[in-house]
Order: sequence, then C-alpha cells, then structure tokens
Amino acid sequence: MNLINKKVTHKRFGIGSIVKHNDSSIEIHFASENKKFVFPDVFGKHLKLHDKSDAKSLEEIIQKKENERKEEELKKEEEKKLQRKKLALRLEHEKLMKNHKLHPSSQMVFWCDTEEEYSSFSEWKVFSGILKSGNNKGKPNKPSRLHPNSAVLLTAIDSGMPEKDRRILGVYMVKEDFVGKICEDGYIPAHSIYRIQLTKQESDQLFFWKYYTNEKSPEKMIWKTGKYRYFENLWMAQILLDIVSLKVDPNERELAQQFFKHFCKMNQISAQELPKPNGVLMRI
Repeated sequence: MNLINKKVTHKRFGIGSIVKHNDSSIEIHFASENKKFVFPDVFGKHLKLHDKSDAKSLEEIIQKKENERKEEELKKEEEKKLQRKKLALRLEHEKLMKNHKLHPSSQMVFWCDTEEEYSSFSEWKVFSGILKSGNNKGKPNKPSRLHPNSAVLLTAIDSGMPEKDRRILGVYMVKEDFVGKICEDGYIPAHSIYRIQLTKQESDQLFFWKYYTNEKSPEKMIWKTGKYRYFENLWMAQILLDIVSLKVDPNERELAQQFFKHFCKMNQISAQELPKPNGVLMRI
C-alpha cells in the first residue's frame, strides 16, 4: 500500500508525515527532523495513522506479518523437536548396536501376496503390518528381533497350491544400520549389496518347509495368520548355501557366496559345521 504523505501521530515526536517506506522500514518527517522506524512494527503501540481506511488496511498487513511470524516460530520449534527426536533415536540406535546380543532366531520369513511379489523386489523392502490390538493398535508392527545380522526371506504360494509348496522368491540382509526395536514406520529396507531375487526356475526348486519347522506343530505345515514369522539363524544359512548351489551365472554365484559368507560372519556360524536341512518337508 502507498503511505507517502499520509499523516501520523507518534507518542513521542508528535504529528508527522510519511516521506518514504518499503517492506521493512518507514521514514517520517516531523516538525524538527526526519525519523526512521521498522515497518510495520512501529505501528500500534507507538505510531498511528490518521486515515481510518489506511489504518484498517495497515492493521491487516500487521496481522498477516504477525501470523507469518508465529508460523515461522512454530516451524522452528517443530524443527527443534524433530532434531531432538533424531538425536534421541541416534543415541538409542548406538546403544542398541553396542549392546546387541545375537538371538538364535533373528531371521524373518515374509508371506508375499501377488502385489508384494513385485513390490518387494522393485522397492527392496517389506512392510511388517499394523498392530490389531493392544495399546498400540493401529500403529506399525515393530520387527523387534531384526538387527544388522538379520535377513528377510521372501516367500509365496501359487494360487490353489497347498502350504507345503511355499516357494522361496528371494532374500536380503536388512539395511546396514537397521534396528527393528526403533523402527517407526514398519518398513524393513534391504542391504545395499546383499540382496538376491531368484528366477522362477530357481524358485521352483527351493521350498520353504524344507528348512522350517513350527515349534508348536512340528509335524504340520501350517501358516494361518500373520505376514511374517521369525526363524532360526541356522536355517537361513542353510537356505543361502542352497541358493549358491542353484546359481549358474558366475557373477550371481559370486554374489550368493559373498552373501553366505557375510551372513555366517554376522551370525557367528561356522560354514563347515552347518547341518543339513531338516525341516518338516524332509521328514514326511
């Protein structure tokens, strides 16, 4: 708005006339001298416009500036809160990494539906699902056992086939710094290197129940509920070793071998002493 030549009254300097102004400052000619002030901050407590219409328009400008200032302060406070949260998570992450003790069953097998058979490999991550009961109902399920020593096994069953024919689609180590206990969004991302997708031909030769046994029903092949299960580190090592034997392409075989070695090292498993698979499928 144009305020040049508009009459004003200042509490200390009396009546004056505006000679210059921009978005941040205003200059007023009083009887004895010119004075500069911060615009529009000087208005309200110290300075008043004589013209009521201009005063109303200016009040709207001041209110807008005040709202912007409050929004900026709120934004800065939110940023501070976010930084504090990030710091707390980082400290907790460092503590968990430092004090981590290997769990004998810190591997995950994931049940892929048709859409996930594609997205799991295109995005190289899976979603652990939503909690359906308890105090945290509606929040993402934290995969609390997963740590940088963990791998995620991706499996599926062809339409109309029995559970015993659950095939292994691929496998990946979790992201290098992933800790399930502090996973907020439920997504489990893959390691930057150790990730393998099997071809259909390879997958048809690798059945999940060859390795897995359900503790509660050791003679049955049942998976009724849940998107994932935890299972033994040794079983995952057996699966990775068999994937190495399936790979024909030299580069893919080399990656599979490096994956297997890395996994055994992370889980303190002796590759030479690894027992043969003894899942329920091997005992029927």
